[in-house]
Amino acid sequence: MHISSAFDSGNIKVIDKKSNPIELAIRIDNQSDFYQWFHFRLDGEVGKQYPLRINNAGKAAYPEGWENYRVCASYDRHNWFRIDAQYDGKVLDFTVQLEQPAIYLAYFAPYSWERHLDLLAWAQSDERVQSETLGLTLDGRDMTLLTIGDADKATRKVWMIARQHPGESMAEWFVEGFLETLLDEANPGARQLLQDTVFYVVPNMNPDGSVRGHLRTNAAGANLNREWQSPSMEKSPEVYLVRERMLATGGDMFLDIHGDEALPFNFVAACEGIPGYDEKHAALEKVFKESFVNASPDFQTEQGYPLDKPGEANMTVGTNWCGHQFRTLALTLEMPFKDNDNLPDPIEGWSPARCRQLARDMLTPIRETLAYMNGNG
Repeated sequence: MHISSAFDSGNIKVIDKKSNPIELAIRIDNQSDFYQWFHFRLDGEVGKQYPLRINNAGKAAYPEGWENYRVCASYDRHNWFRIDAQYDGKVLDFTVQLEQPAIYLAYFAPYSWERHLDLLAWAQSDERVQSETLGLTLDGRDMTLLTIGDADKATRKVWMIARQHPGESMAEWFVEGFLETLLDEANPGARQLLQDTVFYVVPNMNPDGSVRGHLRTNAAGANLNREWQSPSMEKSPEVYLVRERMLATGGDMFLDIHGDEALPFNFVAACEGIPGYDEKHAALEKVFKESFVNASPDFQTEQGYPLDKPGEANMTVGTNWCGHQFRTLALTLEMPFKDNDNLPDPIEGWSPARCRQLARDMLTPIRETLAYMNGNG
């Protein structure tokens, strides 16, 4: 038996491979206390069972994320299914019975750096897309912005950023589905929208953390979604570069795509606690959420985060900073690591396919909210 994680987004430490169960631990994000993402390969004997234990699960960033959690697994790195796990408040136990010589195991279906590059290459082949490198990360990777539509003719501007927290790989699966929908020549809603709207999309806000196998931080240990008030090229160049472009460009809608470890639902968090939150913010949120509920059975509004009290928003968070800076709709979309309990899938749980479909469905609330804006100034 052999366990390895020396690959893109790999993360695991083997503590004792001779014990029963095999003792493992998740590596901590560089220069931080966060950890929860794991991704590794197990080679062994076909037909044999391998009991595994992650012995530091109880001290992870979000231990409630292990409750009712099932491990993602794949033999071909394309089709992912779930393996039952048991969590006792301290350790996470699960057993793999090999059907092939090697299996990949992960916290959620990974979205690789190579797939990210393929997505950019595919998108730029469309004449309506401009691909631009805003600058470099601390590890020297490109920060890429995709501009979709005619910025000179557009009357509305929509920003979408994803994967500020690199372990939330469902966010980039979502962006993939969104770009496929927006660039589909056979989609009349997308074609109509691009006549007067330009989209600015950052598919991966945290390239370094993604490749390093981090849960929540960049190469310097910075939580990018706490850097929006005063980012720097030394600590958080990813936010600095995107924020500078936002300030230069402006926008009418800001969507930040994430995943939540604990809550088994899809929901949005708004910016109700910011200074200057007003009836315009509230009206736009209402239109967007009502339209999204109608467009997708996977989206709901009953479960989510507690609302911030007036004036008590954390202004270092991207959605709050954008909502305040641009006085318009700013939302964080959260998807589950586990499953959507309203529509559970016993085989795959919440999956890349469901992420992409939710993104397709989001085009409707975007269109309807922009139409509402156009009719109300």
